[in-house]
Amino acid sequence: METESEPYVRLATLRQLHQVMADMNTARSLADTLQTVADGVVTGLGYELACVNLVRPDGDLVVAAFAGNPAAEALITGRVGSRESWERRLSMGEHWGDLVFISHTEGWVLDDDDVPQWYTDGPAPRFEDEWHPSDRLFAPMYTPAAPGGSCGELIGVLSVDRPRNGRRPGAWGREALQMYAFQAAIAISNARLRSNMQRALVRLEREQQALRASEESFRQAFEYAPSGMAIAEMGGDQHGRILRTNDALCRLLGRPASAMRRYSFSDLVHPEDIGTLLRTSAEGGRAELRLGRRDGTYVWVSLRNSVVADAADGPRFLLTHVEDIEERKRRELQLAHRASHDSLTGLPNSAELRSRLSSRLCRRATHPGALESMDAAFGHPAYDVNGHGFDLRPGGTEALDAFDHHVHTVAPEGERDDGTKGLAVLFCDLDGFKSINDRFGHNAGDAVLIEVARRLTRGVRDGDTVARLGGDEFVVLADGLGRADAQDLAVRLRNEIIQPIRVDGRAMRVGASFGIGWAHCGMTADEVLKSADERMYVEKRSRPKQHRRAG
Repeated sequence: METESEPYVRLATLRQLHQVMADMNTARSLADTLQTVADGVVTGLGYELACVNLVRPDGDLVVAAFAGNPAAEALITGRVGSRESWERRLSMGEHWGDLVFISHTEGWVLDDDDVPQWYTDGPAPRFEDEWHPSDRLFAPMYTPAAPGGSCGELIGVLSVDRPRNGRRPGAWGREALQMYAFQAAIAISNARLRSNMQRALVRLEREQQALRASEESFRQAFEYAPSGMAIAEMGGDQHGRILRTNDALCRLLGRPASAMRRYSFSDLVHPEDIGTLLRTSAEGGRAELRLGRRDGTYVWVSLRNSVVADAADGPRFLLTHVEDIEERKRRELQLAHRASHDSLTGLPNSAELRSRLSSRLCRRATHPGALESMDAAFGHPAYDVNGHGFDLRPGGTEALDAFDHHVHTVAPEGERDDGTKGLAVLFCDLDGFKSINDRFGHNAGDAVLIEVARRLTRGVRDGDTVARLGGDEFVVLADGLGRADAQDLAVRLRNEIIQPIRVDGRAMRVGASFGIGWAHCGMTADEVLKSADERMYVEKRSRPKQHRRAG
């Protein structure tokens, strides 16, 4: 920078200053901007050396750019000076506006601080404004201040050295350096903003790429999952409406995706499983229930729900995983059936018979004699002499409440039909069955038992129970019969059984003896069966042997 003709400045000098300011505002990155700022001091302001000290996030200053001396640049670039040392430097010396000049006569006190620096020795100045090698000139750079306020935040310091004309800068040189530092601060702030924006854009793009990858992963996991998947609305008037389904669920229910969007799971669930669905919590709930297929059949599924959000505060949706458990349920039902049914005839077995009979009976006493057994069972009076119930457990009435909707089972009184309808228990024992096993073997005997079971089942009403107690003993539970009805049923069943049974080309016959017992509340299932069994033996002994046995 020429100073000899101040206050007259050559036009070329102004053009040069304008060019270096334009260069630092068009740099692409923060690093380019910092280096352009340092280079501009050398090329546009007439100094041989320039250093840009940039404030770091921790407050200390780092040498971020250097121009004019490659050896000095390699020596101090990247080195850090503490904020405390820099504040000391900026508070001493002469203040030329915003500039700070520290003469060699007092700068020696700074030789041992931690600010990176370069200096050389030299002779004393020959005239008043001659530049000494140990003189220091700093131009602080501040962010633009708010209107009406003081200077902004310190973002860095320009250090300059060795003016080419060998003189301390005059008024024009000082004004130019101060103006340059102000513009450099703006350029550095803008470069930082651009850098932060670029980093944010890169981060946003990466996040978007990750989101797109995540969405694609979810889409593929949803679409190609081996088990059924569905997305349904959550909340609002359309709560539960299916929005999207995958191919596996459409195949499982035999319904196209376009049709599935017209339903919610409550529309598809089996009527008996509606309660199970409603009891299932929407958030993380699961249940096992039946869903309807297009052909009208139902399939057992395990239904598991999860809640997903469309955005941070956006709508929530219900992600439902539907797993086909038809085969497992079928096995469970088979196991349950095997546990409760006779393996040979398929009829309910002894345990199932007792369970069904017990479910019809309560422990309410219906005559004074039964009260005594009730009192012994509960350890305290259960009912009074009028049959009114007391609490069966100390401190509560829950046990009595269990009978509020119970229809008490009663039995016809006496041997004559008095019009009372009750639960008849027909105990059936086959006559002549042992001889079939002895003469023709157990395979023939099994075939006879299977046919007898079929005939008994065919001869009773829907809702009646035919069970096999074991061996050649069968029991029929028939509700709502009077004495005459029960006796008529026993005759009809006996007539069905005595018809010839063909096994391996042979005609075989068995007879049947029936004992009719009556179930009523206050009895146990074993007591009811024992009563019918005893009546069967009475009936068997009362008939001539030739009438009991058929061959």
